[in-house]
Amino acid sequence: MSTITAPTPAVDPDHPVPVAPGRRGAELIMLVFAFALVAFAFANVGYSLKGRLPASMAEYLAAFVVIMVAGHLTVRRFAPWADPLLLPLAALLNGLGIVMTYRLATQGNLLSAELSPSATGIQILYTAIGVGCFVAVLILIREPRVLQRYTYTLGALGLLLLALPALLPASISEVYGAKIQIRLGTFTIQPEEFAKLALAVSFAGYLVAKRDVLALAGRRVLGIDLPRARDLGPILLAWAASLLLLVFESDIGTSAVFMGLFVAMLYIATSRTSWLLIGFVMFVAGAFAASKLFGHVGERFDIWLHPFTGSNPEGNAYQLVQGLYGMASGGLLGKGLGGGMPYITPLVQSDLVFTAFGEELGLAGLMAILLIYALIVQRGLRTAMSVKDPFSKLLAGGLSFMLALQVFVIVGGVTRLIPLTGITTPFLSQGGSSLVASWILIALLVRLSDTARRPPPRPIQDEGLTQVVTLR
Repeated sequence: MSTITAPTPAVDPDHPVPVAPGRRGAELIMLVFAFALVAFAFANVGYSLKGRLPASMAEYLAAFVVIMVAGHLTVRRFAPWADPLLLPLAALLNGLGIVMTYRLATQGNLLSAELSPSATGIQILYTAIGVGCFVAVLILIREPRVLQRYTYTLGALGLLLLALPALLPASISEVYGAKIQIRLGTFTIQPEEFAKLALAVSFAGYLVAKRDVLALAGRRVLGIDLPRARDLGPILLAWAASLLLLVFESDIGTSAVFMGLFVAMLYIATSRTSWLLIGFVMFVAGAFAASKLFGHVGERFDIWLHPFTGSNPEGNAYQLVQGLYGMASGGLLGKGLGGGMPYITPLVQSDLVFTAFGEELGLAGLMAILLIYALIVQRGLRTAMSVKDPFSKLLAGGLSFMLALQVFVIVGGVTRLIPLTGITTPFLSQGGSSLVASWILIALLVRLSDTARRPPPRPIQDEGLTQVVTLR
């Protein structure tokens, strides 16, 4: 047996692992592709509506490119190992949303809901604010695990933001029967958009601490291991909170996303299918009971089930009916950007922007948009599988499911798969709260993916540190 003294690898803080040039190069190429598609869409709208390129197209595109390049440079500097597809995919959706806002604002005098000619510039301003928040998150949050310290603080903040519209007078909080916003003069904000992010972080921190208890099995029924009765407290609280949202704010969309987010993260934490079944049955049963007990909730279900009967087509179901007619008229390939009449649908620029794309891009265009969302969700779930930290794993999965749930709720609503709600379409809808919150979500996924993909620090040899290796 012999003994050899060998140097021990140590971390060199002054020489971090260099960035793989292929990653950032791929992101830049995809960004250029997104810019080209947005420019083509702008040109298409201009030629359809005016027979020429829009006069302000160069200004809008230049501002959009500068904003996104700033985001790219931030990722390159502060999250060099992040997934290279997240930023370009979000930028493409954001750009298409700006194009649709311009298309609708150009015919603003024909809109059922007013949309100012300056709406495009305002949407670009919101884009700048959103990407500014994206940059701030990447700079300030270097390790996702630091958010775990604020589990209960963010949980309380999220619940407060959700409840705030219900606590305020209807004159400043209600829009089309749902109390979902806070209006201060001409400025409005939807606190629920930021509440969902805070609650996602809070749920991740709570479930990391309690997952071993929640994963314990109780009775076995029909081949499914049900949780113990004593462990049903958290899901009962989430169920009660979602029903309070449904009843007092008439906000089916946020209620469904809130409950679905908690149940999905609970399933990720415990790997027990019984939690999914319990959560689904509880929410459906609660929503059905609320529709029978409260008139404003029942009206939403009546619009969903019978939009074409009685006075509904000209009354409270008018918005849904016009959206359905618009998508049907688009057919497979659509009428082309600028070729349809989506402005007939009330609030098409926000709640039903998906139907505007369906009318002008057709079923093929809608499938392409849904594929972009699916790619973002897939990259987020891939990050959740790759990251080692349990909190980061739950947070990445929860944020991905939240985006998927939000898209499902609005798309399911406009296609009558589920009751229609006033929830926005991420990145595409006109307005600031949803856009800013969506960019914060992407920033968190970028930070999480950078953490998951980051290689270990480069080892160096330190003459002062040795280890003994024994050979037999």
